[in-house]
Amino acid sequence: MRILSVLLLCTVEAAASAQVPAAADGTRLEWPLRPRPAVVRAFDAPERNWQRGHRGVDLAGSVGQAVQAAAAGTVVFAGELAGRPVVSIAHPGGLRTSYEPVQAVVRAGQLVSAGSVIGALQPGHAGCAAPACLHWGAMWGPAARADYVDPVALVVTTPIRLKPLR
Repeated sequence: MRILSVLLLCTVEAAASAQVPAAADGTRLEWPLRPRPAVVRAFDAPERNWQRGHRGVDLAGSVGQAVQAAAAGTVVFAGELAGRPVVSIAHPGGLRTSYEPVQAVVRAGQLVSAGSVIGALQPGHAGCAAPACLHWGAMWGPAARADYVDPVALVVTTPIRLKPLR
């Protein structure tokens, strides 16, 4: 009985400490540009957070194009960061998305729904081959220890249909 109790306790502790970000609240993302944009630079996270990498994706757009919230959440930042206009949204379940360069029409603390216009795409994203590119990032956890994830992997692209077994 003691061994069974220890195994059960270990299983519960392991389950409690395991990170399962993709299923944190069941939320999936929508494309922040409409119509569905081309990905001109893919996600390429470094092995370690302090190393070089591309912690988001670059989406082809046009100057002044409306940028929309990928999911419902709370705007946690809207302003200049390192000389670039950025909007960051915290979503239920611990996911945060960031959008740059975006001239914000929202403010910190504002609640937004999926598809809400959060700003206008600006020119000047370094390395962009299109007239304008939206750098779109996604991360789980607090900013100091964020785990970057590919936002495209979280986008709802096709509905899931279950077929009955015979």
